[in-house]
Amino acid sequence: MKNHLLVLENQSDMVETVKMSQKLRKEISDYENYIHTGCDILDIIIKDKSRKAKEKNIDFSATIDFYDVKFIESLDISTIFGNGIDNAIEATEKLPEEQRAVIIKAKIIHGFVMILIENTCNDRSKSKFKTSKEDKFLHGFGIRNMKKAVEKYNGECTSNCTDGKYNLKILIPINSEKRSATK
Repeated sequence: MKNHLLVLENQSDMVETVKMSQKLRKEISDYENYIHTGCDILDIIIKDKSRKAKEKNIDFSATIDFYDVKFIESLDISTIFGNGIDNAIEATEKLPEEQRAVIIKAKIIHGFVMILIENTCNDRSKSKFKTSKEDKFLHGFGIRNMKKAVEKYNGECTSNCTDGKYNLKILIPINSEKRSATK
């Protein structure tokens, strides 16, 4: 389809044809950037967060293989990824546009579900699992909810900020019962 558009653009110099092909290119790019994670709810979350990042001129990359992760409940997936990515986008948008980046990686490694949410950050934002917002009473629930969701599966959350990168790492063990449920 992109090749057809290229031919269409080069055969005609009509302004309307060029506008139409540009519109089609934009629509195609939405589908090209669609990430298939193996989990429908996660696909929706990643597509939404990717769109929000793009609107804020944040370089967004997600490499996720959740095809064999069947034991984590949808609400917990939404809590972990939704809050983690929202926090990453919020922190990153405070930076100059050329420094904005969010990277998401998730897959099963050596009997663990490993999730990494990394974003560029200001080195002063070194607080671990604490809100940076002024009204601390009304904020910080997302982080606590993420930790609760991970702990529900006997997992752990760790975070650090070094060299202008904030890393949130989540490890959730897959025990033998969960392993057989994922197959």
